[in-house]
Amino acid sequence: MILFVRDLTVIDFSYLDVQRGMLGESYIVDVALHGDLNDTAMVFDFALVKKVIKQAIDSLVDHKLALPTQCQGLELSSLAEQTLVRYQSGRGLIQLVSPPCAFAHVPCQQINEQSLSLWLEQQLLKLLPANVKKLELTLRTEASSGFYYHYSHGLKKHDGNCQRIAHGHRSTIQIYADGMLNPRLNKLWSERWQDIYLGSQSDLCDAAALRHLTPAPADLSFCYQAAQGWFELTLPASHCELVPCDTTVECLADYIAGELKKLDDTKDYKVVAYEGVGKGAIAFS
Repeated sequence: MILFVRDLTVIDFSYLDVQRGMLGESYIVDVALHGDLNDTAMVFDFALVKKVIKQAIDSLVDHKLALPTQCQGLELSSLAEQTLVRYQSGRGLIQLVSPPCAFAHVPCQQINEQSLSLWLEQQLLKLLPANVKKLELTLRTEASSGFYYHYSHGLKKHDGNCQRIAHGHRSTIQIYADGMLNPRLNKLWSERWQDIYLGSQSDLCDAAALRHLTPAPADLSFCYQAAQGWFELTLPASHCELVPCDTTVECLADYIAGELKKLDDTKDYKVVAYEGVGKGAIAFS
């Protein structure tokens, strides 16, 4: 017997890729449980699927930076109550210091749907009763014919896990000029923010403010104290865009609208910016 739940949750996270560097991603999660019926004539209670499996997935990888621990370009070090990460990618060296809770250690050479789902299946099966013989997860991106971008960021003011300095999203964007959807502008912004780190200017720091990392001359550095601990990040300037605001989706939508107005103030703009799947903000200019 197979029990299935589609659209169980959405994982919003970032990961390190040997060519693309750091990039944000959003995966929709489907789950299938293979097993025998229990004493209540169920494979597993639907309510428990949401309570046990969804909560475990969120705890394991959501709003974290996934690390491919078998990749040769990755170096890990332990500090007092923190983890130091150095990752040599095709876009340059990426360095982070964060509390251990900000990372997901995935035993693979490359993070993708297959390696991440396999690791999650192995972790989750331990939590299920004996009558469940097999667990299958399907990770998939949102079906979309429009334009999208991958971005990573951190929100130091957030009380929850968004404060982690390197988590992200795969987000669609819809820009309207004078009430008409504008494919050219959508394409422009999706290319501008392809595999980008969006850094707030208020979090930008110089090398002297870093406690553990030594940036290269062409790097940008960010650091802040948040509720979960101390965070540092250095990465090539070409991998970033600095914005003069917080990087909440509300502020990003407003920032895009303002930039469009600067380029052509003869038009009225509407920006529909998503943060992952099915949520976002709308701004006008």
